[in-house]
Amino acid sequence: MTVLKRYVLRLFMSIKYITANVVDRNNGRVVTTASTVEHAIKNSLECGRTCNAKAAAIVGEVLAMRLKVEGLQDGQGRGIHADVKKEIEKKGFKSRTKVWAVINSLKNNGVTLILDDYDADDDKDYHDRSYEGHR
Repeated sequence: MTVLKRYVLRLFMSIKYITANVVDRNNGRVVTTASTVEHAIKNSLECGRTCNAKAAAIVGEVLAMRLKVEGLQDGQGRGIHADVKKEIEKKGFKSRTKVWAVINSLKNNGVTLILDDYDADDDKDYHDRSYEGHR
């Protein structure tokens, strides 16, 4: 039986910015988003560092708050799907701390996440690790 993945977390990382979207796969609509491009988030970061693990954690926290406002923190009972392995492969090995910072921040702020295609042995050093101390 296939599990319906209605809400999916998508991450976009450039050299300067981090953006996290939750997409409704039924209609392709972005349900909510958070990004270091936004002035409110950018201005809260120290020294304008918009693409480090600390910035990624703040993006995750803001996204979690916006999901709660929309009433989607549990993905309407099914959770929000995140393919961690795919996101790390797409972003590159060096961005794994940023990917985990977003994931852990969402979890810590009460969002129900379902980690697809995740093998704990591959990433045991980074799973549930705080973003502090990583750049």
